[in-house]
Amino acid sequence: MAIVNGQMLYLYDAKLTNPNGDPDEENRPRMDYERDINLVSDLRIKRYIRDYLLDKGYELYVQKIDGEPVTAQTRVEPFSKKEEDLVQAALKAFIDIRMFGATIPVKKDNQAITGPVQFNWGYSLNTVKLLESSITSTFASKTGNKQGAIGKDYRILYSLLAFSGVISGKRADYTGLSESDLALLDEAMVKAIPLLATRSKIGQQPRLYLRLEFKDSETVLKDLRNYIRLDTNLESIRDISEYKLDVSKLKQYLSACSDKISKILYFSDTDLQLMYDGQPIHIEECLEGLTAVELG
Repeated sequence: MAIVNGQMLYLYDAKLTNPNGDPDEENRPRMDYERDINLVSDLRIKRYIRDYLLDKGYELYVQKIDGEPVTAQTRVEPFSKKEEDLVQAALKAFIDIRMFGATIPVKKDNQAITGPVQFNWGYSLNTVKLLESSITSTFASKTGNKQGAIGKDYRILYSLLAFSGVISGKRADYTGLSESDLALLDEAMVKAIPLLATRSKIGQQPRLYLRLEFKDSETVLKDLRNYIRLDTNLESIRDISEYKLDVSKLKQYLSACSDKISKILYFSDTDLQLMYDGQPIHIEECLEGLTAVELG
């Protein structure tokens, strides 16, 4: 079965953590300081997915071998004896190329493959406040020093992050992206973040995931983040219990586009409170009239 166009809406929250440190800003959480909006790059989401696939035993194009970085040429050479077959061999061997694309060295040149699965940068639906604290290492900062090194630890109080993603049917046909690959993508979107928590990333939880499958490879909808908003009386949010997610416009937009949508695969966390026209609503009611499949 051929892959058709698709679209994704993905929300996860972060509490007292650093969702995506900026190396150019002492690893502070990425921010739009004019609006006090928290930002997370698309590469951070792709890394979560790759790390989840690695943990599941899949070999990837973008990964270290025995803890050491390797060149692109080294990754593709074992999979083909003929140089002209390198691209197809790499597509067959590595699921992350089939999803996200890659630059593959061919005949002392590079062939760029644009992957069918792409994400936009995520941004918080709420204004976000930063926390800064000093941390002390038990190791001396220099030989002969008795005191440990002192550094900075930057975190956000609370952030509800929203991402938009697309799936291109035409590019999926070229890379060989399969239905089983998409099933793994869905699994990673729901499970990767809590399972792969580190010291700076613990405190994050997926809250909502919708993957729309269209009826063809021509349909593209608008960014679904434009149709959701937070409803709260608080200026500064600290917890998921302090707001509701208004999906009134989203429900109306999806209903208006129902003739273009084949089905919607979804996950909604039970702690996320949804609201339609001022009243509580369940995710199933939000998707009423559409073929909806809940992800396990």
